[in-house]
Parts: sequence; C-alpha cells; structure tokens
Amino acid sequence: MSDRPAEIRVHDFEEVDLGLTPDEAITEAERCLQCKKPLCVKGCPVGIDIPVFIHQVAEGNFLAAARALKDQNMLPAICGRVCPQETQCEGVCVLGNKETSIRIGALERFVADWERENNPTLPDVARPTGKRVAVVGSGPAGLTAAADLARAGHAVTIFESLHEAGGVLTYGIPAFRLPKGIVRAEIEQVLALGVQLKKNHLVGRSVSLDELLGYDAVFLATGAGLPAFMGIPGENLNGVYSANEFLTRVNLMHADAFPEYDTPVLHAGRVAVIGGGNVAMDAARVARRLGSKVFLIYRRGEEEMPARRAEVVHAKEEGVEFLTCTNPTRILGNGCVTGVECVKMSLCEIDASGRRAPEPIEGSEFTIDVDMVIQAIGTSPNPLLVSLIPGLERGRKGNVVVDENGRTSIPHVYAGGDIATGAATVIEAMGSAKKAAAAINAMLRGK
Repeated sequence: MSDRPAEIRVHDFEEVDLGLTPDEAITEAERCLQCKKPLCVKGCPVGIDIPVFIHQVAEGNFLAAARALKDQNMLPAICGRVCPQETQCEGVCVLGNKETSIRIGALERFVADWERENNPTLPDVARPTGKRVAVVGSGPAGLTAAADLARAGHAVTIFESLHEAGGVLTYGIPAFRLPKGIVRAEIEQVLALGVQLKKNHLVGRSVSLDELLGYDAVFLATGAGLPAFMGIPGENLNGVYSANEFLTRVNLMHADAFPEYDTPVLHAGRVAVIGGGNVAMDAARVARRLGSKVFLIYRRGEEEMPARRAEVVHAKEEGVEFLTCTNPTRILGNGCVTGVECVKMSLCEIDASGRRAPEPIEGSEFTIDVDMVIQAIGTSPNPLLVSLIPGLERGRKGNVVVDENGRTSIPHVYAGGDIATGAATVIEAMGSAKKAAAAINAMLRGK
C-alpha cells in the first residue's frame, strides 16, 4: 500500500496507509494459488476461510468476499489494519517460500472498506433461545464474543465502564493507524445483530455482582489495563506517563485538542519513550504529532524489537530517533522531568524469550535532556473487576485462570483476551473469545 508522505502526516492524525484500489486488489488476489490445504487458514486465529474470500476478490465479487469474511470475523476493517498478518496468515503462505506472500491483510482491509462504503450486510442470526449473556468489556474480545453469541440466538448485553466502546481499539491504538470512525462503524454492525451496549457501567458499582452473576452466562473481557513500570528512581516526577495513560488521554479524551476538550496532556519539547513494541511506537508517533522531539529507548537491538516492521519504518520516517542497546537507569528532575540517565547495553547469551539477553556496559553511562518520559514496557490484566468476584481463580500475574475453552473456576463464567492470556494482539484476543463463545453456546444449549 502507498503511504501519505511523512512530512505531511506527522502534523495530523489522519490515516497513514492509503489502502488498495479495486484494480490493485484484484491483481493481488489473482496471485493466490488456492491451495488444497491452505496453511493461511490455520495461521488465522479466528479461522477465516481465506482462499474463499480471496477468490471472490479475484472475481471482482467484493460483496461475496465481505460475506465470507464476516462469517468468522465481524471486525474485518479493524483486523485488516492492526493484525500482524506477517507472522500469522501471511507468514505461512506458501508463496512466501519463493516470492512475496499474498497481502492478505491489505485485501481484508480493502474488502471491509468497500462493503462499508457500498452495501453493508449482516450474517444470519438464529432464533432467540431465551438465554441471557453478560459480556464485560467492549474491546476486541468482548465484541467478538458478543457477535458470535448474538448470532447463536442469545440475548447479549455488553457492559462498558468507559463512555466510548471499543476498548484498546478506541483508547490505545492511534487514529493514524486505526481511524475511530471505522471502529465505531464495526461496533455498530455488532450491535445490529441485536447486542445491547451499556456504556458508563462499571461492574461492581453501576452493576452489582449479583446482577452480573444472575445472567445465564458471563464473559469477562476487561483486557490488560494495568501498566508496568521499570521501578527506577524518578518515576514519581511530573512528566512521567505510562503509555496507557498518555495514549488514553490523546485517543479517547482528545488531549491533543485541549482546551477545546477538558483533558490536558503535557506538550513537551523533548520526549523519551521507553520500549520497543507496537505500543511504544504508537506513543512515540503520537508525541511527534504533538510537536515533540522523540527518542525511543530500547535495551536490545532493533532486530529484536517486537514491534511490527512497518511501525518501526513509519516511526523512523516521521523523525523518531532510535537509541537501541540502551537502558534507562534513572529519571532526573526536581519536581518535573529534566532528563534520563542511561547506560549502553551489550547483547550476550540467548535468554528464555529466544532473544539475546542485554547486559550493561560498565562506564557507558550518559544523560539525555528530556521534559517527558513515557514508559511502554508492557501491561498486566485489569484487576478492578476480577478481584471483586469471590471464587474466581487468578494466576500469579493477575490473569483469570481458564481452561482451553475459556471456562473459569466459576461454572457459568468465562473469560478471554488479555484478561486471561496477558497482553497479546487484537486478533489473538478475538481468537480466544471465539473459542469461549462456542463453549458458552454449547453450555446454554445443554450440549
């Protein structure tokens, strides 16, 4: 896909990737070999019949392609933009052995966008079963479970604590990667299946636990909203943010438009972002759009970064300065941040993650002058709800313990997404939600 020029896009929050044209989509789809044993389907966490939808694109039948996508995925425009296809469906495409893999993500995005702009359709919904299901959280896992259960004929209610639905799709991923109008449009498609959405409903407060557990089944999808910090001196200074807080203030609360909106965020001249994942890239690129000089500090080399390659390239194009094999040891300041003290790292033996373990280089300490520090080093499952439910077994990292079908220690309570697995990708959360929804449906039907 072509991109908007970096020198233009760095000044706004409009989408960076421009998408495929119809002719480009057809040409790309015609490359598909239509394998008899398609590995791409196995590589898709939600089990989309990829050869079928690509065949329809190649035939120019975009509406049929959209229907094939929505048979397993009600959020195709979202997935086409943010899923790491290069390590999933595209990563196992047999064409990748000799040439470039089929650009499945780009085709999914094209089909979803075409349908939204032309003739949106809904999949069939079964007859009402009379069973009620409560879904807590409206992120990718909650929306996926709600859609599948509504299609199975159950009465589904989503309880969302925030004033906007979408979870991480709304508050975490910036609009230049995932436009919020697209998120709202796909949420509306889920609601059109008969799902009821109750925003500003905090379970345990607005909704009692007795009311929640009175549903025939409950699906917990509250995500991983607890940010991690390094535990280094100076983290209590003004100007230190978690990436969660920083991105939520901008993406959900419109802090970039303060004082037109009520929530402010520090507009710093020089910003240090700590981390090397997609969230770190998002935070760095948002800070650039707020006018800051941005340093991205990562303790390993660039090749070890867990961020998607495209996000690394976009961040560099937009002027983010990468300081790899570097680790912060102290945040400097007197009330407010004035700098970050760092040490250079060498990469040694392979550790448990399969990457080379970083070790500090003695005498390599140096200081970077910055006004703000954003820590993007991971998150843990949201503890607000699960700690209130008696008898709900939790793991040592705060996650809800589930079996292979998403069932918790409470028979009619299930969980999926980051609350069960810890922080993962959007599509992995959706895949776990589909498994749990199938198990809930079987339970409610007495199978």
